Amino acid sequence: MTGRPVRAVLPPSARVWLGAIAALAALVVVVLGGLYAGDGGPGGVDARVAAVVEGVGAPWRHVALAVDFLGEPLGAAALVVAAVTGCLLGRRPRAAVLVVAGAGLTVGTTTLLKSLVGRTIHDGSLSYPSGHTAFLTALALVAALLAAGRPGLGGTAGASLVLAAALVAGAAMGWAQIALGAHYPTDVLGGWCTALAVVPATAWLVDRAADRVADRAAGAVRREPR
Repeated sequence: MTGRPVRAVLPPSARVWLGAIAALAALVVVVLGGLYAGDGGPGGVDARVAAVVEGVGAPWRHVALAVDFLGEPLGAAALVVAAVTGCLLGRRPRAAVLVVAGAGLTVGTTTLLKSLVGRTIHDGSLSYPSGHTAFLTALALVAALLAAGRPGLGGTAGASLVLAAALVAGAAMGWAQIALGAHYPTDVLGGWCTALAVVPATAWLVDRAADRVADRAAGAVRREPR
């Protein structure tokens, strides 16, 4: 027992509004999945957006490939290892758990949804939702949640930080996926919303589980004979 307060990975001030956003995001994922289930081509919105973004030339194509690499197995693993290492060095074990669980469950959810929705692109590759977009958004969300929970950061500032991080990460990876022709724009939106739905729920579960373990450990210490 160190006596140091353990910070929650889901700040109490963010639970209500982030829960509402997560519920709305989950609804968007379901609606889009229903609209494009079994499709093998772009919708009207997809075609209009892709006409502006897709097919970029050098040097922007190299930028898109670099961003895309962050969602590939090697790049994603490097990001997760770096994030977990930072959390452990900062003595934030809950945060380390959230990095792994948040990213893992988000990617796992996109993989499951791809099989359920069955939307395809190019040679029949499953496309909805975008796993790359979901992963990078999830990692950005985790980092922003940890920053938002720091003492002295107000609720409005914390909320702005979380939403800005999710938007920037999702927009960057989403642009790369559309520019490279790897996903339809609505796939990107579905991946972004998947992260918004999964990460807050995962953070809540991590806090609940960690609190129970801590309570049991504290109870065992109190019951030890003197």
